[in-house]
Amino acid sequence: MNVEDYLSCLNENQLEAVTHFDSPLLILAGAGSGKTRVITTKIAYMISELGIEPYSILAVTFTKKAASEMQERATRLEPMAAKSQIRTFHSFGSWFLRKHFKEANLDKNFTVYDDDDMESLVLKAIPNLARNQAKGIAQKISLAKDYCLTPEDDLSKVDTDEDFPEFYSLYQSRLEKTGNVDFGDLIMKTYLLLKNHEEIRNHMNNLFKVVMVDEYQDSNVAQFKLLEQLVGPKTYVCVVGDDDQSIYKFRGAEVENILKFQDVFQGTKVIKLEENYRSVPAVLSLANSVIKNNTKRLGKEMKAVRAGDKKANLTFLPSQNDEVEYVCKMIKKSHELGVPYASWAVLYRMNSQSQGFESAFLNKKIPYTIVGSLKFYQREEIKDALAYISFFANPKDEISFRRIINKPARGIGAKSQDEIVAIYLDMISNGDYGANLLDASLEFAKKKSGKTRLGLLNFLERMAKLIKFFGDEENSDFMTPLEKILDNTIQSDKKEVVKKTEGERKTLSDFIDKLVESFGLIEYYQSQDEIGQTQKANNLKELVSIGFEYPMNRTGLTEFLDHVELDRVLAEKEEEQENPDRVTLITLHNTKGLEFDRVIITGMEDGVFPRLDKVDDELEEERRLFYVGITRARDELYFTSCGYRVMYGKGSYMNCSKFLFELDKNYLQVEGKQPFAFRNSTGPSSKGGTFVTEQQARNNALASRWCKGRKLFHDDYGYGYIMGGNDSGCEYVINVQFESGTVKRFMPRYQANHLTLVED
Repeated sequence: MNVEDYLSCLNENQLEAVTHFDSPLLILAGAGSGKTRVITTKIAYMISELGIEPYSILAVTFTKKAASEMQERATRLEPMAAKSQIRTFHSFGSWFLRKHFKEANLDKNFTVYDDDDMESLVLKAIPNLARNQAKGIAQKISLAKDYCLTPEDDLSKVDTDEDFPEFYSLYQSRLEKTGNVDFGDLIMKTYLLLKNHEEIRNHMNNLFKVVMVDEYQDSNVAQFKLLEQLVGPKTYVCVVGDDDQSIYKFRGAEVENILKFQDVFQGTKVIKLEENYRSVPAVLSLANSVIKNNTKRLGKEMKAVRAGDKKANLTFLPSQNDEVEYVCKMIKKSHELGVPYASWAVLYRMNSQSQGFESAFLNKKIPYTIVGSLKFYQREEIKDALAYISFFANPKDEISFRRIINKPARGIGAKSQDEIVAIYLDMISNGDYGANLLDASLEFAKKKSGKTRLGLLNFLERMAKLIKFFGDEENSDFMTPLEKILDNTIQSDKKEVVKKTEGERKTLSDFIDKLVESFGLIEYYQSQDEIGQTQKANNLKELVSIGFEYPMNRTGLTEFLDHVELDRVLAEKEEEQENPDRVTLITLHNTKGLEFDRVIITGMEDGVFPRLDKVDDELEEERRLFYVGITRARDELYFTSCGYRVMYGKGSYMNCSKFLFELDKNYLQVEGKQPFAFRNSTGPSSKGGTFVTEQQARNNALASRWCKGRKLFHDDYGYGYIMGGNDSGCEYVINVQFESGTVKRFMPRYQANHLTLVED
């Protein structure tokens, strides 16, 4: 098929976008609107129909896969397109700097440092740093370069630490002495060279008659500045993107780049690709009803090309266990009817939410794959916490001991670990069969001094406090010899810990929570999360939540470890089976660019999605993330929302997500017990917006918590059950029947201090 044949297959707006050539062009390409077809056809069209030399066309995107696909499809239409410069941003920067290595003060054969190389160079430039600190500084330097900031610029938007500019300067000086670059330099040095060398800039402007950028909504500040330098007075510039799918702010992406494109490039023509070839009408109507609530957008409305009258489904469920069971049943039932597992995708806001689905899928023999992250029990932070728990359960476990003793770092290296293990083996050889690695560590600590001794005593004291907290008789003999040799400087919080242990502890969650906090795992991984925008601390908190089902005693500890081990083994066996027919488990962020026949968006509660800490611009990005999730669905779309969820080891009654109120109810089939406010809201429609008052929202929260069937205790009337609740016209009121037969009415908003909900 040649270019003319392809032109005949385009819709009106696609054709206009392909043939446009007389001013800057912004193509607003909605989800599923055929943007790749438009880009590749446009490249072929410019070469074959407009006579543009292929080598004078520069098209940049963000991944090798996307660049390769673009090159392949354009070349299929027009073989000369193979000579066009179709690259990633970083590939272009590397090509440019190798041409101008002298002007950039680089070695002719410079290498590009990756994240590990950067971390190592930071340590060489600033020798007194710990490796974890070096990793954080390296990532902040990368972010600074994404913002096109040098050490001399104001770096407060990256890090307010007054030492950071000096660290950045020391690193950059050391890097420049090597004659090499890091990934950030590939963009920033290219920009600075073009900006400061008029001759080179003019050459590039004359070389590239056409500059195109794909996925423009994902560009960062440095990439935008580079684009400005590449576009000369006679350059034709065309960018393609979707402001409604800008979801990578945490990686440095700047939605303002696409919103302000028309202001920077005067005379810009905007062409909207609004015809969607992927999804059925209900999916797009729901996506439109949600995204129109954002204020920072250029505005477009997706229209379905495909026919279909099937509504999406919203199901309210009592708890996340019910949510998991609901998803499993639905997938199993459809598979029995011939629907492949691979047609399903389960979406969630946080990686930690995958655990419940993983465990259930393994036990119900539903094959699955996780996209973009490791399976729950394969994650580093989970392995660390489980090693601590396993060692607590069995202090003779050498493998767990070696994993945890110096993590976080305590100055106890491999040589010291070998000596401790040797002491333990000697104890066993001499007939002390009750000895363990804690005892051996104590003996080793008596012989050492300095950092190693202090680090080891710190570890042992924390273990001793955990034993006391757990009420562990099996390890109680370890306490007396430890207390005899502890330095007073390490016992500062002893009274506070003893006081805490006097309270009642019911579940293993309390123990795991105490463990990950006491040994610094939460703090350690929170610092990594802040730097790398990961969710490792949340994954640890999900592990805490798993312990909620087990009592805090030896039996509970054993059952918990058995449960974990069973899931691990099942996961390994499931992984060994080369079965392409698998359900996809995936975070909403990782769904970008993907599509599935059937999509389930789970955890639609405030505090889960959207996160509670998201307001203003961040809340708008959360809404864009919801829009992206919705538009992944081709045929069927499901939402689930739970009334009760165990998070971070504590059960909480949840309010349904504020985003659910923005969905057009005309395209929803609602199941389950609807929260009060949702049931009584009109929801957005073609005739109006959302009608939920502040009072209704408050009553909804009360109705979710103080719902029919809940057991409670009153200071004066004793135990009773909630018979029902209603909105009296202003306040939410509950009717309670007590065991004595007395029936009373209460307003929880004002009388909750006299009422205590009781877990059955």
